[in-house]
Amino acid sequence: MTDSWDTIADWYAGLLRAGSAMHDFNRAVLLDLLPEDLDGHRVLDLGCGEGIIARSAAARGASVVGIDPSPRMIEHAWAAGTGQPGTVVYAVDDGCTLSTVAADSVDWVTAGLSLNNVPDLDAALASVRRVLVARSSLVFTIPHPCFEAPFATWTQVADGAAHRVVGDYLAEGFWRSDNPEGARRAGNRHRMLSTYLAALVRYGFALEAVTEPVPSAQVVVAQPRRAGLPPFLAIRARRA
Repeated sequence: MTDSWDTIADWYAGLLRAGSAMHDFNRAVLLDLLPEDLDGHRVLDLGCGEGIIARSAAARGASVVGIDPSPRMIEHAWAAGTGQPGTVVYAVDDGCTLSTVAADSVDWVTAGLSLNNVPDLDAALASVRRVLVARSSLVFTIPHPCFEAPFATWTQVADGAAHRVVGDYLAEGFWRSDNPEGARRAGNRHRMLSTYLAALVRYGFALEAVTEPVPSAQVVVAQPRRAGLPPFLAIRARRA
């Protein structure tokens, strides 16, 4: 059977609930681009999964709506409860259409490791622009496209250190990892860094922050080979 986000949802939720250094780091990186106090702010979490980002935004006081196309993921998100003092609700929805979300209705859109899963980036950004009020922002993280290209692997060099080997970075499109313990066995969309940046400009977003975060100590302990590489690209872009 070919894996999907629905079929790996139980495994994925269990991984995050047990404590995943990489996902915890991703959450911290994304939250660093949001205000510490979100009281009174409306947040849409696109591709919320089991709710790790949505709960954290609610904990800062936001009113959060989390959407995900996987019904099973949404079940796990509801089961995890809400992040007080704010509120969070969830709905099954497609990030390319955001059909359950009204136009000009949110102050922030967050997307933690999810825009790399949408099949149509242009449609997703058009929908994000539609639901954001004027001069509000999209904050997202993606696996760093320069190092997480399809079939990237590791090699040992003369000094014994592990180096990242990337294949055809220019070959954009859908790919599926053969790692039985990796989330990308459910599929992933590789796009060049320039593709993301050009699409943001095309849909009227102004870049406010771009970061390539140094791996946390916890990530390095869990995956020592990644000590010299940023695992994510993080961007905040304002609707112009």
